[in-house]
Amino acid sequence: MKLSWLDTTLAVLVKDLRTEARARSAVGSVLLFSVVTLTAVSYSLGGFAIDADIQASMLWIVLLFAALAGLSRGFVSETESGTVLALRLAAPPTSVYLGKFLFNLFLLGVLDLILIPLFQILLPVASANWGLLMIGLVLGSIGLAASTTLIAAIVAQAGVKGTLFTVLAFPVLVPVLVAGIGATRKAFASEPVAAAMPEIQLLVSYAGVMLAASLLLFDHVWKD
Repeated sequence: MKLSWLDTTLAVLVKDLRTEARARSAVGSVLLFSVVTLTAVSYSLGGFAIDADIQASMLWIVLLFAALAGLSRGFVSETESGTVLALRLAAPPTSVYLGKFLFNLFLLGVLDLILIPLFQILLPVASANWGLLMIGLVLGSIGLAASTTLIAAIVAQAGVKGTLFTVLAFPVLVPVLVAGIGATRKAFASEPVAAAMPEIQLLVSYAGVMLAASLLLFDHVWKD
């Protein structure tokens, strides 16, 4: 029986989750980076008053670079283990991209759930609009996952994967970083959701454009 694109997408996602459950390489990378960075920043700034602008920037810088440290593993692991050909034969390109995208989104979700309480402990926020903060993080995570999944596929067969991934990803991620910092700054200042509508609209547009562009381009990237 021929599987639907949804079945093959879920199969790719489940395969990656099982692989990560055994190796814990991607989760370990993003969590270790975020914990070490936040701890170092907390001790460095422990005696200083930190305003909402700096706190928002710190949160997104940690989130961005933790993501860069771990989200490239999805396709790199396929290349290193020699399963790329089997994956190409077993699933259509759209399902491969969506499965990897959902896996990266899962990693970012885990990172968000751990990072926010840790951030509140080490760099406490006096008051915040937590609903607006969650909206910004969810939309930003979708944009991060959509763009880094495509970039990871592009650089998977390169000889210097980690360096090339960071170099290519950072310019593409600047819009989501700027919008995410803006929305988070307003959340930390306890401003209403309406005040952050420009940033929310930018995050929604970015995520939509990157998902559409990735689905259109991935077929060519995956077959080359």
